[in-house]
Amino acid sequence: MTTNRTRRPGGRTWTVARVVRDRNAGLYLASVVVSGFGTSALWLASGVWVKDLTGSDGLAALCMLAMWAPTLAGPLLGTLADRVRRKPLLIGTSLLMAGLLLTLFAVDSPRGVWLLYAVLFVHGAAGVVHDAAESALIATAVDGSLLGDFNGLRTTADEGMKLLAPLAGAGLYAAYGGAGVALLDAVTFLLATVLYALLRVREERPGPPAGAGRGRTAEGARHLWSHPVLRPLVSAGGATMLCAGLSGALVYAVVDGLGHSPAYAGVLYAVQGAGSVVLGLLAGPALRRFGELRFAAYGIALLSAAVALRAVPNDPLAWVCSAAIGAGLPAVLIAALTAVQRETPGPLLGRATATAHTLVFAPNVLGLAAGAILVELLDHRLLLVVLGLVLLAPAAGLLQSAASAERTASRSPSDASPA
Repeated sequence: MTTNRTRRPGGRTWTVARVVRDRNAGLYLASVVVSGFGTSALWLASGVWVKDLTGSDGLAALCMLAMWAPTLAGPLLGTLADRVRRKPLLIGTSLLMAGLLLTLFAVDSPRGVWLLYAVLFVHGAAGVVHDAAESALIATAVDGSLLGDFNGLRTTADEGMKLLAPLAGAGLYAAYGGAGVALLDAVTFLLATVLYALLRVREERPGPPAGAGRGRTAEGARHLWSHPVLRPLVSAGGATMLCAGLSGALVYAVVDGLGHSPAYAGVLYAVQGAGSVVLGLLAGPALRRFGELRFAAYGIALLSAAVALRAVPNDPLAWVCSAAIGAGLPAVLIAALTAVQRETPGPLLGRATATAHTLVFAPNVLGLAAGAILVELLDHRLLLVVLGLVLLAPAAGLLQSAASAERTASRSPSDASPA
């Protein structure tokens, strides 16, 4: 089972240096850093840009929605990653976005905001296709024993950019306006294109599709649902992100309970990001030691405790809880992605990855919306304690699945096929 496949014979542990020395893994990580920097900067600047042009908080909030909405079409968009060779798709998608972002130089009045929304929507759709193609290509281009380490380091790179890029984006916006940030994002896409072109991969041209279009799109979901390891991981990931969205909507109430101004939320987010950076560095060895199911379960259990303890109005404890949330939340995401890459046939990997992303990340949007309503109706401390208890359910479910997988793996052939 997957629990055992994460360990190489002889128990050798691969280090961060081993991943970076792998040519393809190093190039991929560099592309994540480069493109993630530009994208994170644009996410912040786009809302500020719309707010400055229109004066509307609601219209500014729509920027994030425009980038997230294409995630709901993940199963359909992921089909593209299985229909063409993935390296050219990554290059083509990056070049497309570099060109589209330059059109934002025309946005200089409220009448041009529609163009910004359109580009952000395409940006989000390209991101879904990009993630599906990248995940599928990584599974074939990077040594299978390095997948857990790579996905952990990717999380570290993502979170590192989220800590740095917003500050750079804010400074660039203040100096040159939204067009300057759009230019930065375009340049990062061009740099990522160069890195993708340097990859050494051999891809066969995908064969002609079989079956009806709707059936091909649903194949990724069927694979996830029928697999004994992927189904509990993706289900737990979706439940965890739903609760994370609810918890995230309460952060300003937590800050208010601590007696600080709303700007203090930035400090808590920075500490949370630092926790995710550390978790990313440790993810590979932890996956080999515990397996995907147990690693995800322990991460959710840590998240559960941290969310519940946030109800206590204490500054040092709030910092500890933020770091624990940063370390606990990505565990199930890293475990699920690594398992999908290991357990999915190559021709199906694009659809399976995109479908998994939709099932895991879409609930986060619902959680944010529900949390924004509930925080006005109920005491945030009660909500945090309840969320902490609810998170114990997916953690327990994963531990039960892990125990079941281990019992099945330990059965002898005679036990499995009695006379």
